[in-house]
Amino acid sequence: MRRTMLLFLALTGLVLLFQGIGATVPTDAAAEIPADEEPRKYVALTFDDGPKRPTTEKLLDGLRERGASATFFLIGEQIEENRDLVLRMAREGHQIGNHTWSHQRLDNTEAGTVAWEICKTETALTELLGNGDYWLRPPYGQPAADGENGINVPMVKWSVDPRDWESRDAEKVTRAILECAEPNSIILLHDIYASSVDAALNVVDVLQEEGYWFVTVKELLELNGVTPQPGTMYRTGTG
Repeated sequence: MRRTMLLFLALTGLVLLFQGIGATVPTDAAAEIPADEEPRKYVALTFDDGPKRPTTEKLLDGLRERGASATFFLIGEQIEENRDLVLRMAREGHQIGNHTWSHQRLDNTEAGTVAWEICKTETALTELLGNGDYWLRPPYGQPAADGENGINVPMVKWSVDPRDWESRDAEKVTRAILECAEPNSIILLHDIYASSVDAALNVVDVLQEEGYWFVTVKELLELNGVTPQPGTMYRTGTG
């Protein structure tokens, strides 16, 4: 199924490829299954920069129809006007994390601002959802200048980056993910783009046919026997 999808995407995108526009590569580098079946293959979809209506709503509809879970790293200042979407994420079993209040870079920012950006978003999530463990994805995947110290939750990077923000092309993003995805991948997408939502659902359809299960990042780590640690950055499901 993946080979068929990749062939289709390759053919439909042939003109673009001849023009020098190719697929991108990673930046860093449920029901019971009988015991005699192949081992389960797990992967985690992650979405940054939301929530945003109506793209996040469409994504949630598609994930629910497919029985797929995902992880959403939310911009704090967008939570209030999308309270219903955030509540729905939690109700439908998705993991919700912190992407700072205003998408502020942390690697070249004063320590007080870093703390404010993270804590303000955590407060907004706690007020809406209750006490929880809201993992952090630093904007651009870069922690604060003092490294991974001082953060009291696990941090999440990624192993597959289709650069969906750059191409805004669902076929190209789908192809880039399918060329690179493997068991325990953490895939980076942005649910603020309609093209990224379409690509995500395409990927779920193809990989589910190949026997993949879509889980949250927390579940992915725990399924691999990894105990998530505060202040540690995770790039794949194996650590």
